[in-house]
Amino acid sequence: MRFVHLRGIIFGALALVCLIPLPVSTAQGHEATISAAPGTLVRWAAPGVTRCSMKTRSWAALEGTCYYPIDLLEKPGPIRIAIWGSGPKQFARISVEANDYGTEEITLPDIPQANPSREDLKRDAADRALLSKVWRSKEGPAQFTLPLGEPVRPMSVGKSFGVKRVYNGKLAEQAHMGSDYDSPVGSPILAVAAGTVVLARDMFFEGNAVFIDHGDGLISMYFHLSEIKVETGQEVKKGETLGREGATGRATGPHLWFGVRWHDARINPKFLLEEPSRIPSVNRVSP
Repeated sequence: MRFVHLRGIIFGALALVCLIPLPVSTAQGHEATISAAPGTLVRWAAPGVTRCSMKTRSWAALEGTCYYPIDLLEKPGPIRIAIWGSGPKQFARISVEANDYGTEEITLPDIPQANPSREDLKRDAADRALLSKVWRSKEGPAQFTLPLGEPVRPMSVGKSFGVKRVYNGKLAEQAHMGSDYDSPVGSPILAVAAGTVVLARDMFFEGNAVFIDHGDGLISMYFHLSEIKVETGQEVKKGETLGREGATGRATGPHLWFGVRWHDARINPKFLLEEPSRIPSVNRVSP
């Protein structure tokens, strides 16, 4: 049974306000600046754009648009971004603003994940080692367009992204990096785009889990499945069934934990499930 603390509701409402972008302003050197919260996404479209860059990373534009994911753990401050292609290189800035997504108190039943043993923690460490290889994999060409397909059918509203979880009175080491979707038990879990299954196995905290590499640095994740119907290394198509909704791993009941990691940034998956036009956009300010 799950109990949501009152302050979680209050902070959740504040988070929604923080997700509304502030007006684009002009910074020194005529560089546009847009404010955004950790765990969100910013886009920048311009005629002829083919490449995008952010910090030390660069990647190909997706259908003439650059997308800049901001990791949930990104610290407040400015990030310089750029686009280029048929015209001169252009720069802008993302001003990352602090945001509190709130807190949830979760009461776990008597399961191993509530009080992990030393062997359980060793198993989890092995899971982290496998995932570290997934995060370091080379970025291939994009096999997707936006918006992505639905991860579960019937689809519900995702919740709890970014919240701090308190399990049986103990604060979790990190915030909730994905969104929870409540659908009927056994609902089919679907690939949101074409790609390669880079990991499909039973994990300690995630339960039955599937990770898919869609190219362009995008990896989608599906946790707590009751069963897995794909294998590591398998190529899948958009809408293909990966498994069924369940309650394996650290879960209080049947649901889908769905998350995305794009260019190594953990963001709210809702941005990739909605029309791209709804994503806050940089408007270039000409000198």
